[in-house]
Amino acid sequence: MIEALIKSGVVAVIRARKAADLRPVATALVAGGIAHIEITLTTPGATDAIRTLTDVAGCVVGAGTVLDAAAAREVIAAGARFVVSPAFDAGVLACCQERGVPYIPGAFTPGEILAAHRAGAELIKLFPASAVSPSYIRDVLAPLPSVRLIPSGGVTLENAGDWIRAGAAAVSLGSALVSEHAADVTSRARTLVASVARARA
Repeated sequence: MIEALIKSGVVAVIRARKAADLRPVATALVAGGIAHIEITLTTPGATDAIRTLTDVAGCVVGAGTVLDAAAAREVIAAGARFVVSPAFDAGVLACCQERGVPYIPGAFTPGEILAAHRAGAELIKLFPASAVSPSYIRDVLAPLPSVRLIPSGGVTLENAGDWIRAGAAAVSLGSALVSEHAADVTSRARTLVASVARARA
């Protein structure tokens, strides 16, 4: 799962006022080439939405803002295929490892990043990425080349390629992809996927 996510290069983070709004957005994102979709638990009815989205063709649905082991167990039971937290939590990691589901914890400082990596996190969310520039990833990876980072918060359609060129394994973003019109969501998804591909080339 981690390797497939890195290969795709993009995780779309969806927050919505209600779960019913998520399905058309997820469908539009998949049409634009983004398969990995993170539903944050700040969305009302998020767990039910995760359960519903598991049958969207081409959609690899995960759960975000997972803060403890109880929440991790709940979303995994609902069908989440990866779990994301804003900060590292040992209980969430243990729960995910027991169930064979990838855990992507958030970290910011080199110490936090190294601790999460040593604990077993194969992919770490650099959060909040808006507090730094892409060069921060390049600087962190110089002494920690085995760490794989995915910036989240502050990534846009315009700067996604900069993060990839700096060494990000993938990028995570949400608001830059959102629109009231499905066609716009699909178009933005295609733009983002193409930007990541160009940066990798």
